[in-house]
Amino acid sequence: MRKSGLNWGIFTAHIPFLHMRIEWTLLLQGLVVSLSTGLALVPLLTEIFGLTFEEAVTMAMIHMMLATSHIVIFGQPFATGWITPALPLVLVFFVDNTDTSAQKFQLMCAFALDFALITMLLGIFKMGKVINDLVPDALKAGIILGAALSAFKRIFYDDVQQFEAMPVTFVVSILVCLVVFYLPTFQRLKAQHKLFALIASYGLLPAFLLAGLFGWLGGELTFNVEMGILMPPVGDLVAKASPFSIGFPPLEYFIMGLPVAAMAYLILFGDLVTGSTLISENQHHRPDDPIELDLNKSHYIVSIRNFLDAIIVPFFPTQGILWAGAQVLLVERWKEGREKMQSLISGISAFYYYGIPVMFFILPVMTFLRPFMPIALMLTLLLTGIACTKLSFSLVSRASEIGTMVITGVLLALFGPWFGLAVGAALCTLIYASRR
Repeated sequence: MRKSGLNWGIFTAHIPFLHMRIEWTLLLQGLVVSLSTGLALVPLLTEIFGLTFEEAVTMAMIHMMLATSHIVIFGQPFATGWITPALPLVLVFFVDNTDTSAQKFQLMCAFALDFALITMLLGIFKMGKVINDLVPDALKAGIILGAALSAFKRIFYDDVQQFEAMPVTFVVSILVCLVVFYLPTFQRLKAQHKLFALIASYGLLPAFLLAGLFGWLGGELTFNVEMGILMPPVGDLVAKASPFSIGFPPLEYFIMGLPVAAMAYLILFGDLVTGSTLISENQHHRPDDPIELDLNKSHYIVSIRNFLDAIIVPFFPTQGILWAGAQVLLVERWKEGREKMQSLISGISAFYYYGIPVMFFILPVMTFLRPFMPIALMLTLLLTGIACTKLSFSLVSRASEIGTMVITGVLLALFGPWFGLAVGAALCTLIYASRR
């Protein structure tokens, strides 16, 4: 069956109205969920990187456009998301190795270029699976556990002052989030009743709403809604963040970024496998919408996006391959038939509002959401920590591997990637050598 789209090189662009219908239900849901989640980095960008609120929102908008290009411009059937486990690992560097905003952006630029080079080379030589298979499970588990511990450290130690300033808001948001995502009773109700399934489909939104209500009633949250249009200060942002303005990173920054980029790649490859499996296992439900899965092509696209991210407004953890929760939600709707979703590409594109960042320009929306942004970041890190902890323990079973995983994870979280990786690799070598 011939697929609609605009072919350019090895890629296929999909233009709203022309190549796909507007999926209104998913569009409205995406405006709420993906917008709220996409703005989660704004507090970090203002507090750590020294951007103004308007500059941070503009940076989030550019990141969203780059991520959405994976679907709309390049035609890949993945609900793109952050390389979330890499975020807490990356933040470890900025505490110890940089002082100024310019240095932080230079270091992030080096990370992004390292990652772009790795993904491009592994795509060209089709070595992704080979590299992934060579890394011992104990070391993979240690890397993932290190991301979990770094996330928890960020919430409950590095940023504990925010928790202390809004205890009711944070506790309510955590409790609601844990109920919706993990409480067995809620999971059973979700499977039996449409109302609970609907609540679950909105992801973090229920936690935002209840936390906002209790936080406002408790005086911890204040809303200062401003009217008008937000004019993105792109020029000011580029002057602060782009290497063409602040200078390209020194060689030492590229060396520092290599272990983080390597660890991020292992996470990325796992996301690629997860996303591809979700599609291939449900393709038989939609013979009318055959999906091309080309993991090498995905490598090229991730590399291109990270290269562009590096030279414009670098923050490479935002340019991953998969938002697993969104992919599951969209694939479940896709397999119900054409009347529910014309094509997987159209549904994913709608969830990301077709890469058209209209809502970022509406000042009342941005200023209303501003008090929720620290909550969004905290919950993103919390869920990352829980998911990574669960995944890390599923990868290992022997006592020696568990010990290696824990030691590697703790060293990564406390002393940085080079030291953690070196010790983890040495322990793995000893373990596997002793088995011969």
